[in-house]
Amino acid sequence: MSGLASMASKRWLPRSMASRLYLIILAGLLLAQGLSMALQSYERYQSAVSVMLNTVEHEVGTSVAILDRLPAQERPNWLGRLQRDNYRFLLGTGEPGKPLASERSREVIRRIAREVGPDYHVYGDNISVKPERYQVHLTLHDGSPLTLEVTPYMAPVASWLPVVLTLQLLLLLVCTWAAVRFATRPLTQLAQAADSMTPTADGPRMSEKGPTEVAHAAVAFNTMQERVARHLKERLHILASISHDLQTPITRMRLRAENLDEGEERKKILRDLHEMEHLVREGVAYARSAHGGAETPVRMNVEAFLESLVFDYQDVGKPVTLSDSIDGAAMVRQQALRRVLGNLVDNAIKYGGAAEVGAWRNAQGALCIAVSDRGPGIPEEELEQVLQPFYRLEASRNRDTGGAGLGLAIAAQLTRAIGGNLTLANREGGGLVATVTLS
Repeated sequence: MSGLASMASKRWLPRSMASRLYLIILAGLLLAQGLSMALQSYERYQSAVSVMLNTVEHEVGTSVAILDRLPAQERPNWLGRLQRDNYRFLLGTGEPGKPLASERSREVIRRIAREVGPDYHVYGDNISVKPERYQVHLTLHDGSPLTLEVTPYMAPVASWLPVVLTLQLLLLLVCTWAAVRFATRPLTQLAQAADSMTPTADGPRMSEKGPTEVAHAAVAFNTMQERVARHLKERLHILASISHDLQTPITRMRLRAENLDEGEERKKILRDLHEMEHLVREGVAYARSAHGGAETPVRMNVEAFLESLVFDYQDVGKPVTLSDSIDGAAMVRQQALRRVLGNLVDNAIKYGGAAEVGAWRNAQGALCIAVSDRGPGIPEEELEQVLQPFYRLEASRNRDTGGAGLGLAIAAQLTRAIGGNLTLANREGGGLVATVTLS
């Protein structure tokens, strides 16, 4: 049951925290306001009833005494003077009615009877329930019947009250909106700062001003960015140092191996040395790819850029073609983008035998560049994982089949560094499509 209640609450609750806070605070204020108005209305009703009972009790007693002492022919002239908002006097027996229906009417009869005394033979009849109307019958000392017709009613609401209530509701809405915005703005700024973080952690710093909790969160976030940046710099420094230190022994080993007699053993050693050099270069390239965003963006012609990239491959005999392109210019980090597309084209040639390059703009106006092949593709469940460093679809360490697992990771990280996004998708009819989206 608790699970069903939780699912039901999630269905009607808004998704954003600001909307939820707004709804909760506004609902609470409206309920509190409604309860306050209900209590005020009840208190007003009780006060009106109490005033009415006291008024009826004393004024009716005085009015009856006046009519009782007046000559019969003068009594009609006084009826208008003794009339009030909720009752009036009638000369005669009144209308036939039914027994009294409400406790309030019976209380009025008891009070009048107590005020005027038993000589007037007071009793009451109910004439109407909705609206409530009842009559109190009395007999004057000269035997003349006298009827008091009572029509209880609440005092009308003042004409200005609906205007005040409307203004009060508007004030509640504005104050609730301001409070929610003030409370959630730091969260929005924190989310925007987190989204704008780059792999080099050189994104904008949050302002450390404001309430204590907000300032503390901003300080913690800025400190985290600094730690991430420091960690990345240390990683790059370590990889660069390893690369530099490995180059010398690898070179010495290569020279020694080349001096060996021709044979299968010499070929194996040289192949292993070549693999070691390739691994070192790719490791350093991955570390440096995080800093691609340091390049200054330039305005370039997209079609000319892609044609230059494709022609460079065709000049060395690689099967790369330009399938689609777009006119116009775009602000991009040209060298970093060329490295990204180069990695994707190399990957397409390696696994698909050929590569196709195309470009377009999506509905949001962002530049999209795709590199496609007709290779074996990638299982759907592994499309995200292959963008991670050192992840390979094959368990083998053989570079001819599995590779080092850094080509796509370098492209993905470098794309993020220049403010873009790399996505992979299996191509209809077989193959893979790698799409770089630059906003």
